[in-house]
Amino acid sequence: MSTYATPRPVGTPKLPARAAYTQAVTTPLGSRGIVEQTLWFIIAGAIFVLMALSVTRLKKIQLTSSILYLLTGVGVGPLGLGLLRMDALTQSSLLLRVAEIALLISLFTAGLKLRLPLLSRRWKIPMALATASMVLGIALLTLAGHLALGLPIGAAILLAALLAPTDPVLASDVQVEGPADRDTVRLALTGEAGLNDGAAFPFVMLGLGLLELHDLGTWGWRWIAVDLVWAIGAGLGIGWGMGFGVGRVVLYLRREHQEAVGLDAFLALGLMALSYGVALLLHAYGFLAVFAAGLALRGVERVASNASEPMKNLAIGADEATDRQHAPAFMAHAILQFNEQLERIGEVVVVILVGALLSTASWVLGDLWIVPLLLLIIRPLCVAPILTALHMPRHDRILVSWFGIRGIGSIYYLMYAIDLGVDPLLAERMIAITLSVVAASIVVHGLTATPLMRVHQRRLERRPIRVGQASRTN
Repeated sequence: MSTYATPRPVGTPKLPARAAYTQAVTTPLGSRGIVEQTLWFIIAGAIFVLMALSVTRLKKIQLTSSILYLLTGVGVGPLGLGLLRMDALTQSSLLLRVAEIALLISLFTAGLKLRLPLLSRRWKIPMALATASMVLGIALLTLAGHLALGLPIGAAILLAALLAPTDPVLASDVQVEGPADRDTVRLALTGEAGLNDGAAFPFVMLGLGLLELHDLGTWGWRWIAVDLVWAIGAGLGIGWGMGFGVGRVVLYLRREHQEAVGLDAFLALGLMALSYGVALLLHAYGFLAVFAAGLALRGVERVASNASEPMKNLAIGADEATDRQHAPAFMAHAILQFNEQLERIGEVVVVILVGALLSTASWVLGDLWIVPLLLLIIRPLCVAPILTALHMPRHDRILVSWFGIRGIGSIYYLMYAIDLGVDPLLAERMIAITLSVVAASIVVHGLTATPLMRVHQRRLERRPIRVGQASRTN
């Protein structure tokens, strides 16, 4: 028993605060806690320093940082140093909030990167991927879960919906590299990841409803009217309205009154929180709202700057922030820079947690075939025909079909379902399947992202420029 757990004899003078602290930390239990805390500071510091120093080196050796974070999670988890012990069943609320925050940041960032008008024809591919392709994937995975895994239909739909969204956090290496990027492949993957994290929510609710954990209404009327139609439409509308309104107000204050200058980080955090909170209050999908808010803010910049292309190498200074011509680009540029840094931090935290959770999963070898089925068969089968119908070039179709990266969205939905009370035995099975899919995606997509995108870039550089191509980008 530790010293500070032993009752103090009657009459013993109470130790001063500093002396009591010293006595406590010199006991075996206190020493262990201080050592673990110290190791965490060292590990966290080393990870962030290596992030800053190794970005270029990782690209040269064709490796993504997510793989290193996953290995770090395994290393600090029960299989390694034992510093991080997480249990998805008992700590689902904590894991839910961590994944939620990481997703919000990344979805807002993805919206800011997409500098496309709402009516642009280039939205056809992302919309098709986030709707028809995703629904077809959920149907096929539901069939596999019900017939091959023996899951009840509600559980099979829930599992399929958990694994449906592609990831905006881990897919940063294949997303658009900035608002000036017009690569069709990157635009497709970025738009898909931004949209389907919210578009998959109705099917999560459908699965939960069939498991009697959510009210679907008589003959499913509530699911259709509220969970499907209202929540999606209102989420997009609320986010767009918030992003457009806040963007216009900020630009007005800066241009006309030289006010509201600086602290763009707070503007980004405030807009994300407002969009998400109002959407949840009105029973709409907050993820779609946050993505739409980022899109709207970028749209304000695009229209207000009267420029078809964003400014590059924009100097950071108060003069540009209030200049009538440069203020829109300055605002969007500053917010995007801040969010990209936050996104990296969120990626580190969540992937390390995934690595630590891997050793706690109740693995069933007979369930693991779902990983290659999803990544190698269902994803291409659901994507390639749709992209062929939309006349996407063959090499581009192959890349989009391959990079169906699964990650933080699946972790969020999994924890959401557990938090609502999914049966523990079913939850343990879903935890193992979801973690295996996410870990496999991190590794195989992480190993192939850099080399495949380099080949793709060289192919783009050799691709002939068609007459009038620039005018058709919108």
